[in-house]
Amino acid sequence: MSPDTPSLSRLGLFLVRGLLVAQSAIVLTGGAVRLTNSGLGCPTWPECAPGSFLPSPHQAEDPLNIWIEFINRLLTFVLFAIAVAVVIWVLKSKRRDLRLLAASQVLGILGQGVVGGITVLTELHPAAVGSHFILSIALIGGAVALVERSRGYPGRGDKDSTAPIARNLIRALLLLGVLVITMGIIVTGSGPHAGDTTAPRFGFEIRTVAWLHADLVIAFIGLLISYMLILNFAPVVNNQELLAMRKAHAWRLFALTCAQGAIGYLQYFTGVPELLVMAHLLGAVALWSTLVRHALRVRAFSRVAPSPSTAI
Repeated sequence: MSPDTPSLSRLGLFLVRGLLVAQSAIVLTGGAVRLTNSGLGCPTWPECAPGSFLPSPHQAEDPLNIWIEFINRLLTFVLFAIAVAVVIWVLKSKRRDLRLLAASQVLGILGQGVVGGITVLTELHPAAVGSHFILSIALIGGAVALVERSRGYPGRGDKDSTAPIARNLIRALLLLGVLVITMGIIVTGSGPHAGDTTAPRFGFEIRTVAWLHADLVIAFIGLLISYMLILNFAPVVNNQELLAMRKAHAWRLFALTCAQGAIGYLQYFTGVPELLVMAHLLGAVALWSTLVRHALRVRAFSRVAPSPSTAI
């Protein structure tokens, strides 16, 4: 089979989409581990119980907590297998533009295993738990890039379609998004859902860090509105079809951001119930994926010389 056959391309797209779904899903299962206090269901690493890689009937931990944590660990192997399959497809299809992204997924998942072990051995220290999540966010971004580039985005016709000011605003939104996520991790590390009743906490005053997190979200919304106004009132995109797509994507980002903000305020004022925390986690994954996808399509990661009609 030649590298350029449609069947091989379809297989690759299926694999990279599966990788993105799996990277997102493992964040949610990790959230379930934390919200059910199952973080030390397997109290050691890489074994689940001392002397056994499988759950042991002699463990002191609650069986439900043991299996929730153990299943989450097993999903890492599924994720790793998908990532390896993606690497094999990339090599077979001779897609040199995807090699670094694919290899980064494999290395990142191996890194997750190390960080996960540190998390368990430090008895769920919030800094280790937060590092686990930040690495997941990076891997999700990489998986989004794999999907987009496998589908042919950004297209060659997009080369000079977006003015530098718009791309710079998207870069600023990405940076601010990372800050919002980081502050959210600090809020979580100071809140009630530690993954285990004995897990340490950051010790910050929860109201203060929650307010700082909310302030960053407000700044993110303000910057996003600025981007949307520029799309509507300045000639930053020289193709009307692409402009309509940019506007639609921006509105999607705005809707997701507002929903995230609403969930955040609701969970704060209702005592941080588990279902709302899970909804907030799902929203974070969806918003970050959408933001990275949009950044790729406007070439926010590329240095592109603007055309005369977009030199703003």
